[in-house]
Amino acid sequence: MANTINIKNRKARFDYEIIETFEAGLQLLGTEIKSIREGKVSLVDSYCFLEKGELWIVGMRIAEYKNGGYTNHDPYRNRKLLLSHRELNRIDTKSKSKGLTIIPLRLFISEKGYAKLAIALARGQRQYDKRESLKQKDVSRELDRAMKNG
Repeated sequence: MANTINIKNRKARFDYEIIETFEAGLQLLGTEIKSIREGKVSLVDSYCFLEKGELWIVGMRIAEYKNGGYTNHDPYRNRKLLLSHRELNRIDTKSKSKGLTIIPLRLFISEKGYAKLAIALARGQRQYDKRESLKQKDVSRELDRAMKNG
């Protein structure tokens, strides 16, 4: 199945320091998966939280399906993430430590045709950390150019 759906949360890697990543399934409605296959998803300002042993994503916008009719879904509804109990317990214990949050990194369609969400345990970066990472990227880019041309 040659699906090219790969929606990224670009600000996540800039605003957060990624500590550990997980791959979760999504509990979706029929019109939601059709809209995802069209690529009409936004991960901006979305985050995950644990409630009663279940992981939920908030703020992920899946646009209404154009041929949905009266059975269309709410674009901003909270969606349940599907993980094993072992992964949920691991996320729960680690997220309770100071300053860690759970953020989505990218949404993609797996080889079997299921919608998957790559999530991460992350710590927020400070402004000076962001500047330092931009400087390092610039230096490495300049070194690559010098090696390529020289």
